[in-house]
Amino acid sequence: MKLTSLRALVAAVEEGSLRAAARRLHLSQPALTKMIRELERELATTLLQRSTTGVFATAQGMVLYERAVAADRELSQAVDQIQQLDGRMTGELTIGAVPLAVMVLVPETLRTFGQEFPQVQLRIIEELYIAQLTRLRKGEVDIALGPLPEHLPPGEFTVEPLIPISMVVVVRKGNPLARARRLADLANAPWVYTGANVETGYAKILFEMHGLKPPPAGAVVNSTLGLLSIIASGNCVGLLPHQIATHPFAADFLDIVPVAEGPLEAKLVALARSDAALKPSVRHFLAHLHRAAHHLTSLQP
Repeated sequence: MKLTSLRALVAAVEEGSLRAAARRLHLSQPALTKMIRELERELATTLLQRSTTGVFATAQGMVLYERAVAADRELSQAVDQIQQLDGRMTGELTIGAVPLAVMVLVPETLRTFGQEFPQVQLRIIEELYIAQLTRLRKGEVDIALGPLPEHLPPGEFTVEPLIPISMVVVVRKGNPLARARRLADLANAPWVYTGANVETGYAKILFEMHGLKPPPAGAVVNSTLGLLSIIASGNCVGLLPHQIATHPFAADFLDIVPVAEGPLEAKLVALARSDAALKPSVRHFLAHLHRAAHHLTSLQP
């Protein structure tokens, strides 16, 4: 099974057109079609189906497509790692980060890391909730920045603690619920849950920590803009890191509710797969993250 043929299949699935896939790979359409047919003969199955608008993967084709994408990614990372071990700091580094990290840590880290290693291309992917670590496990990101997830399998990840996080209760500015003084006063209000589902939401964690039944979900969101928009324009309650809730772009629209139970305390960490930590650019980026975290904490009163 040739890597060039697998890349031809990947391009065809992603482009939805043999002509567009051939153009992307700088091949003729007959050459690309031949590669895919060779794969189909080798596997004795059909990988692509034609339609009036182009092509799409069969169930068998999707299985091979997903494995081919993962294999190509791993090979690209291997090339980067080999070059970096030989002293050539080039390649790409992909960071998945929660909004707090994007706001307070990533800019300074990018500045100093970029000055030292200008040939490493950095790519930032914002994620509101990283607890499932799906991208990290798949190798789609090299480093994940977010609250430390519970029940991490031992040895699977390198974990670097960075800064503390205080998740405070927030409502729309002027919302009567801002006068609440205990979580129980907010138990019947609709809450905005962040994450994959209600079961993994921070609101559920906070209420259960204090022996309370989780509040009803007014919405489940996976974007910072969605979270802020829903809270700032309605009657929902939510949790935000204190640094975001007090940031100028949010503070004019939100009130922090001073509940007696206090905020949900967490820790912002950097996680990398144990094998990925061998990549020199990962180690260097982690070092620059620690510098940025130290710089940030030194500025705080």
